[in-house]
Amino acid sequence: MDDNRLRQFVDRVLAVGPGWVPPPVWSAGILLLAVVLALLLHRVTLRVLKRFLVTDKPRAFLRNFVLVTEGPSRLAFVIFALAAALPSTSFSDPTTSRINHVLLVAFTVLAGWSAVRAFEIAATLYLQRFRTDVDDNLLARKHITQIRILKRAVDTLVVVVTLGAALMSFDSVRQYGVSLFASAGAASLIVGLAARPLLTNLIAGLQIAITQPIRLEDAVIVEGEWGWIEEITSTYVVIRLWDWRRLIVPLAYFLDKPFQNWTRENGSLIGSVMLYVDHTVPVEAVRQELTRIAEASPLWDHRVVNLQVSDARETVIELRALVSARNAPQTWDLRCEVREKLVAFLQQHHPGALPQRRLTFEREAVAPEIAREPAPRFASPPAPAPHEY
Repeated sequence: MDDNRLRQFVDRVLAVGPGWVPPPVWSAGILLLAVVLALLLHRVTLRVLKRFLVTDKPRAFLRNFVLVTEGPSRLAFVIFALAAALPSTSFSDPTTSRINHVLLVAFTVLAGWSAVRAFEIAATLYLQRFRTDVDDNLLARKHITQIRILKRAVDTLVVVVTLGAALMSFDSVRQYGVSLFASAGAASLIVGLAARPLLTNLIAGLQIAITQPIRLEDAVIVEGEWGWIEEITSTYVVIRLWDWRRLIVPLAYFLDKPFQNWTRENGSLIGSVMLYVDHTVPVEAVRQELTRIAEASPLWDHRVVNLQVSDARETVIELRALVSARNAPQTWDLRCEVREKLVAFLQQHHPGALPQRRLTFEREAVAPEIAREPAPRFASPPAPAPHEY
């Protein structure tokens, strides 16, 4: 039943209406009847669409849109039915004008609501092809970050445009807006300065979505704190620190200040373990033990394992062990495992290679003529002087 048929039907009902019913009451009944017919028509239409789209796999977006927007579509049917029945009522011109205005505002809100839901469905369907529960999830995190930031930007834009369109439908607000644009100058400058932080972060969000210096679940070091990017909103970023604290950073921070991103190109990382041992340590034996530890660990990604003498000091030498893992948490755990097992290996097989302090004692030189004289009974031999090297 289209709008013309509905209007003809309402006109017939109105024509045969009882004369003893007051015109406003009869007109309200006509609008109520239009609402009931719209709800019935919506229910029938929705059933038909569900049956038609339930097996139509290529039209996944349309099927999800129909299911998710059941409430907005019901409101749309009611609005159209009321708009079609309103000319057949006997309301006064001011009352009809007010009802039309309410319907216009409701339709504007409905359009904005539908746009938000449509973009949400499209984003959900687009992200279904990506998985984040795998080790190599760089591409998935890239697209998820872009879609989430763009979705928030689109939602904000749609809300602002919808609210502006609804308010501009009022004559007083429209006249105020026209006069504001005409005067411009100081008012626009004040508004621009007041909205500068919000606009800065919104623009920064769009830049981050395009250039992507950070993505969701990236391992970063910000302000000396190490953690993961947990959430990116339209104005700030939530960083989940290693001890479960949350660091809140404005979006513009990642465009204005330097920071470390450990998973910018891929999730794999090389971890280093520093050991300080004695000069007598058998380096080759430690190198072989490092290889054995890495091969036996499920955290190692079979890419990098190496041991080098990175420094030699007066009392110790510095050994640097390098091992790689698939992501930052596994790299940390692997480093701790390697450090623990290498220390245990040295304790069990080469305890002398652990850091030591050597002390040598030398007797002071004595002049020959003094050495020939007998020493007094109460004199004690001079104490040796320790020398550390």
